[in-house]
Amino acid sequence: MAALDLAFFHVPIQRKERTSKEELTVDYTDTELRARYRFGREGILFLSDLVRDRLTRQTNRNHALSVEQQTMVTLRFLASGSFLQVIGDLYDTLGLDKSTVSRVVDSVLDALCEKRNEFIQWPTNLNQTKAEFYEFAGFPNILGAIDGTHIRIKRPHHDEPSFINRKGYPSLNVQAVCDAKGRFTNINANWPGCCHDSHVFRTSQVCAHMERNGNWENGILLGDSGYPCRSFSMTHFLNPNEQHHRRYNRCHAVTRSIIERTFGRWKRCFHILHSEIRMDPKKVTKIVMVCGILHNICIQLNEPDVADELVNEDVENGNNYNGQQDGRGIREHIADTYFNRH
Repeated sequence: MAALDLAFFHVPIQRKERTSKEELTVDYTDTELRARYRFGREGILFLSDLVRDRLTRQTNRNHALSVEQQTMVTLRFLASGSFLQVIGDLYDTLGLDKSTVSRVVDSVLDALCEKRNEFIQWPTNLNQTKAEFYEFAGFPNILGAIDGTHIRIKRPHHDEPSFINRKGYPSLNVQAVCDAKGRFTNINANWPGCCHDSHVFRTSQVCAHMERNGNWENGILLGDSGYPCRSFSMTHFLNPNEQHHRRYNRCHAVTRSIIERTFGRWKRCFHILHSEIRMDPKKVTKIVMVCGILHNICIQLNEPDVADELVNEDVENGNNYNGQQDGRGIREHIADTYFNRH
């Protein structure tokens, strides 16, 4: 693993012959690094190694930016949400102007986007995924929680009305699915803000996949009222009159809240998602995707020590349902079977 180059921290670095993993002598602690870059020393090295092949400069110039420096400039941009010029000013000892920072950020974003299929993946162990969701409130057969969130952008030069959302500002409508641990299993950031959640879902690869493979036996998604109630996607009862309908709604809300908490954690970590991103929508799409990748890597590298805990994969999943294969029929079956206390 290559060493982390922190030469622009205004702190002395012990110079010595390069080795495969040289010691770092930097005043910043891991806590201080995370406050600025959202990753500690090992995390920054991990990310740098991911993109090293794409970012290594084939030059003998003394002032060429190292892969670590390029990675950290980009992380600082995503973590702070500051303008590119401000990011350049932070590293004035390196002589970074706005154009240089822009090129660095573009290169790192492109390199990380190429890794998206490694870090944003649909669940493969379906029984474990269902069991982990079941632990929240006893809702069976869940593969993911789905929701949309708006990322504010500057007013685009072309087709501006399409990007104005129902709250009156330009945005991208980002649809995401997460698992019970808050990891993104799918992100779709290709639609302008005027598009309704149901349209984004209906035209998405997730919907196509669930139509082919998803059902009550194989697993379903949980969504709010902005999504259709289908055989593979459950919404809540709008006007629950029965007690078991109300229990279903409470359980639905508790389980689905994981996607809302994931969005909150995601945006707190990468402040650029909170502010207006003053870039072309296509570049904003790339930024959103990279922030999703980094979010999952954050979880991967900082996961609590629960690896040895056994997951109950014997949770009853209702495979014997033989009723109508439509959303409302299956929803009624779930409410009556799991939440009707006779």
